[in-house]
Amino acid sequence: MSKPSRDAGIRRPTSLRAAAPHAPQGGHPALRNGLALGLSAAMLAPLAAGAQTATPAAASATKKEETQLPEVKARAQVIDPNPNAQTGVPYKARTSGDARHTRPLAETPQTITVITKAAIDESGVTDLRSLLDAQPGITLGTGENGNAFGDRYIIRGQEARSDVFVDGLRDPGMTTRESFAVEQIEIAKGPNSSFAGRGTVGGAVNAITKQATLDYDFKRLSGSVGSDGHLRGSLDVNHIFTDQFAVRANVLSSQEDVPGRAPSDRRRQGLALSALYEFGKDRELTLDYYGLRAHDKLDLGSYLVGTAPNRTPANPVPPAYVQDQDFLDSKVDTLTARVKWRLDDNRLITSLTRFGTTSNGYIVTGARSATAYSGAAGTTDGAYTTASLSTHNAWQDVTYLAHQTNLQWNHQLFGLKNESILGVELSDHHVVKGTYSITNSGAFNCRTTGTATANNAYCIYDASGAVVSGLNRLMGRSYTQGAWATDWQVKTLALSAMNTVDLTDRWTAFGGLRADRFDYDFSVRNATTGAVTDYGYNDTLWNGHLGLTYKLQPGLIVYGSVASAADINGGESDVGTNSGYGGLIINPANNSIDAAPEKSTNFELGTKWDLMDGKLLATAALFQTTKRGVMEGSGYTSSGTANSGKNRVQGVELGLVGALTDKLSGQLGLTVMKSKVLASATAANVGLPLSNFADRSASAQLKYQFTDAAAFGGTVKYESQRCAGQPDTAAGYTSGQCSQPVPSYTTLDLFASYRFNRAVEARVNVLNVTDKDYYLAAYRSGSFLYKGDSRAVRLTVDYKF
Repeated sequence: MSKPSRDAGIRRPTSLRAAAPHAPQGGHPALRNGLALGLSAAMLAPLAAGAQTATPAAASATKKEETQLPEVKARAQVIDPNPNAQTGVPYKARTSGDARHTRPLAETPQTITVITKAAIDESGVTDLRSLLDAQPGITLGTGENGNAFGDRYIIRGQEARSDVFVDGLRDPGMTTRESFAVEQIEIAKGPNSSFAGRGTVGGAVNAITKQATLDYDFKRLSGSVGSDGHLRGSLDVNHIFTDQFAVRANVLSSQEDVPGRAPSDRRRQGLALSALYEFGKDRELTLDYYGLRAHDKLDLGSYLVGTAPNRTPANPVPPAYVQDQDFLDSKVDTLTARVKWRLDDNRLITSLTRFGTTSNGYIVTGARSATAYSGAAGTTDGAYTTASLSTHNAWQDVTYLAHQTNLQWNHQLFGLKNESILGVELSDHHVVKGTYSITNSGAFNCRTTGTATANNAYCIYDASGAVVSGLNRLMGRSYTQGAWATDWQVKTLALSAMNTVDLTDRWTAFGGLRADRFDYDFSVRNATTGAVTDYGYNDTLWNGHLGLTYKLQPGLIVYGSVASAADINGGESDVGTNSGYGGLIINPANNSIDAAPEKSTNFELGTKWDLMDGKLLATAALFQTTKRGVMEGSGYTSSGTANSGKNRVQGVELGLVGALTDKLSGQLGLTVMKSKVLASATAANVGLPLSNFADRSASAQLKYQFTDAAAFGGTVKYESQRCAGQPDTAAGYTSGQCSQPVPSYTTLDLFASYRFNRAVEARVNVLNVTDKDYYLAAYRSGSFLYKGDSRAVRLTVDYKF
C-alpha cells in the first residue's frame, strides 16, 4: 500500500480506526475535481447506457423533456485531525475522546460539555482556567491562605481542583494547564466516580490530547501578536514516515503581560511529541511526551473594603503590586504509552500507562485593606486608609505512575446487543510539599497599629493617597527553598465494569460499577523540631452509575440517570491538615483517622435532540446532587467536624451546540442552580447557600460565516454574585447578607477572521471589549479578590503548509 497523499486529507480506515462516518474535509483541488467528476460519471452512467439503446424518436423526446438541474456548490473546509469532531461543524463534537463512552454524545445519558479545538482557538484564550470559567455551572476558587499552586475549579458547587484528567487518567497536583496540545476538553457534570474514581463529586474535566495519525500529513504554524506585549507561536506537525509509522509534534512559546496588571506577566514554553506505530492490522503502539514550562509573575489582585455586610471591591482598583522577586512556576514532564489490540471483530483491548513529574513553586504578594497611622506613637492621629502587603509561598513536587487497561467486548446476551467494558486501573500519586525561607530586606514604610513606635508593614498608599514610589521593589525579597513539610501518597487499585444494552429499538440501558481499594499515607514534619508524624489508613470505595434512555424518534431521546461519588478523608494533597479545604481530619483525642468518606448521589432527568442531520445538538437536564458526611472543618480545627455536614444542589442546565443555520454556528449554555446546607456542626449554617456558588451562569460563543472566507463572532459570559468561603460549607452571612461578596459580572469578547487562501487565515480577537473590572473568586476573609484580565487585543495568523 502506498503512503496517502499529504494533501489529500483522506482518512484511511484500518481495523483499529473505523472509517469516518462523513466525507473527508478539504483536499487538493485536483483531487476534489477528480472525485466530483468520478461521482458525476457514476451517477450519469445509467442514463448514458439508456441513451445508447433508445430509439431516435425516444431520444428526441427525451431531449425535449430535459430539465435544468440545480446548481451544486462545494465549499472547501479545513482538515480536522480530531477523530471525535463533527464534520463541518466547528464547535460540535460527535463522540467523546474517552472510549468508555461507547455511544455518541447525543445518546449518552449524562450532561457532558465539550470544548472543541476550533472553539478554543476562536475564543482567543489558551489556558484551561479561562476556558472553564466561561462554562456555565463552573466557578473558580482560591486556595487556602492564597495558595497559588495552579488552577482551581468548582463544578455545580463542588470542589474539583483534583478532578482534572488527561486522556482518562487523573492529573494529580494543582498546576498551570495549557491547551496547545489539547484536541478537545470534556466536562462531565454530576458525580463521576464510576468512571474516574475518588472525588469527582460535582464532575470531572478530561483533556483529550493531540495524537499522531496515519491518516494524512499536515503542518500548521500559528503566530500571534497583541497588546500587553503579547507574543505567541505554536507549531503542529504530523508526518507519516511509512504506512505503519507516524510522528506528531506540537511546540509552544508565548509571553505576555497580564492585561492591565503589568509588570505582572505570563510565559509559557511547551513541547508535545506523539509517535504511532502499527504492528500489523490489529495492534498499534503510541508513545507520547508532554512538557510544559510556565513562568508567571502575579499578584493576588484586588481586595474587599468596607464592613460586613456592606463589602465591595476596592475602587479604584489597586495598581499592580507584584514584587520583582515574585514567581509562580510549573515544570511538567510526562511520558505515556498507549496500546490498542483488536483480538477479533468484537473485542478490543486498550491500555494506557503514564509516568509524570510536576514541580510547582510560588512566592506571591497579597494585599488587604488596612488603616495606617502617621501621628505620634500611641495615638490614632493621622490615621488614613491604605492597603498592606503580605507574602504567600509554597513549593510542591508531584510524582505519579498510573496504568489503565480496558477490554471492550461487543456481544449478544439473551438476544440483546451489549457493549461491555471491563477495566483495571492502578495508580500511585505522591506529593511532597514545603515552603520557602524568605527574607524581606526592604524598609517598612507604614504603621498599621496606633501603638507601634516604628513602621511595621509595607503599604501601597501614603497618607496623601498616592501610590508609594518603587512599589514593585518595596519588599526587597530573597529566599531559599525550605525542607519538606508534608508528604502525601495515595496508591489505588480499581476494578470497573460497564455495560450498554439495547433493550428494544427504543429503550437503551447503561450501568457502571467501580471499586477503588486505596492505601493512604501522610507524613507531617514539625518545622521547629524536625519531628515527623506518620498517618495512614486504607479503605474501599464502591460507586455506580445507572442510566436509561428512550428514543422518541430518530435523534431525539429522553433519559434518566443516577450516579454516586465519594471523597476520601485528606483527599486534597496541597492543604495538609486544614480539614475544611479537603485536608486530613485527625481525631485529637487519640490522634487517629476516623472520618468516613464523603458520599454524594446525583439524579438527573434530561433530553437530547440531534437536529439538522446531526449538526446541531440541543440538551436540557434537571439535576439534584446531595452530599452527605461532609468534612466541614470548624475554622482550622478538626474536633467534632468529621462527617458533620450535608448539602444539596438542585438545578437545570440547557445547552445548544453546532450549526444553528448554514452560516451561524455556536455553543450556548445556561445553568440555574440553588444550593442549601442541610446539616452542619454550626447550627446557624443550616439553610444557607454554599460558598463560592453562583446561582446563575450563562455563556454563548457564536460564529457567523459571512462569506466563504470571512467570519466574525464572539463570546458573552454572565455569572451571578457568589459569596466567598471554604468549600462545601455555608457562605458567610451577616445580618442576612453575604459578608464577602464576589460581584456578578458580564463580559464580552469579539473576533473576526479572514481566510486569504487555502493556506493562510488571520483572526483578530478583542477580549473584554468593555474593559470591565470583574472578579473571579475571593478568599474567605475578602483579603484576596482575583481580578479578571482587562481588555486585550490579539492578531493571529495561521499558516498551513
